[in-house]
Amino acid sequence: MKNLTLVLFSSLLLSAALHAAPPSAKPAAKPAPAAAVVYDIDPQHSSVGFSVRHMTVSKVRGRFTQFTGDFVYLKGKPALWKAQAAIDTMSVDTDIEARDKHLRSADFFNCDKFPQMVFKSTKATDLKGEKAKLHGELTLLGVTKPVVLDLEIGGEAKDPWGGERAGFSAHGKINRKDFGMVWNKTLDAGGVMVGEDVELFLEVEGVRRKS
Repeated sequence: MKNLTLVLFSSLLLSAALHAAPPSAKPAAKPAPAAAVVYDIDPQHSSVGFSVRHMTVSKVRGRFTQFTGDFVYLKGKPALWKAQAAIDTMSVDTDIEARDKHLRSADFFNCDKFPQMVFKSTKATDLKGEKAKLHGELTLLGVTKPVVLDLEIGGEAKDPWGGERAGFSAHGKINRKDFGMVWNKTLDAGGVMVGEDVELFLEVEGVRRKS
C-alpha cells in the first residue's frame, strides 16, 4: 500500500511538471529606428539657376557656378530633413560678361561687400508621394527673409564607386526688392527694365558623408 501511494504521488508530480506553463519568453527587442543620413552636395552634378523678366517681354536665365552645402535626408521622414548652402555671388553667370559684371556691382549682388548668399532650412512639410515643401531662410545682401521651395524627391542610389547618393529638384520664387536689390530703369513705353520676381531652380545631388 505504501509503495502504491508513492508511485501515485510520483506520477502526479511528473504530470504537473509536464503540463506546467513554459517560462514566459522575453519580448523581442524593437529594431533601432533608421538614422537620417548627411549628404554633401556634389557641385559637378548639381546646379543653382534663376530667371528674371527682362523689359516685360522675355526672361533671362542665369546660374551660380560656385556653391557648397549639405542636406540631411531619410525617406518618408520630413521631420528629419535639413539643408544648407552657401553660394558665391561672384560666380553669377548669364553667358554675357558685360551683364555679369553689372550683376556683380553694387546695383545688384554687390559682391565685394556680400560675397555669399546663404540658405538654411527650417522645416519640411506637405509630403505627398515624391513632392514636399522645404521652408527656410535666405540671406542676401545682409538681409534674411523666409523662402519656400517646392521639392521633388529624386530618391537614393548607389554609384559605381561604392558611394551612396540622393537628390532632389527644387523651385521657388523671391522678390529681389525684399532684399534691398532695387536697381531698375523705367521704359519709355511703360514697364521696367528688370522684373522684381526672381524664379529659382535647383538640381541637387549629394554624396553620403562617411562617418
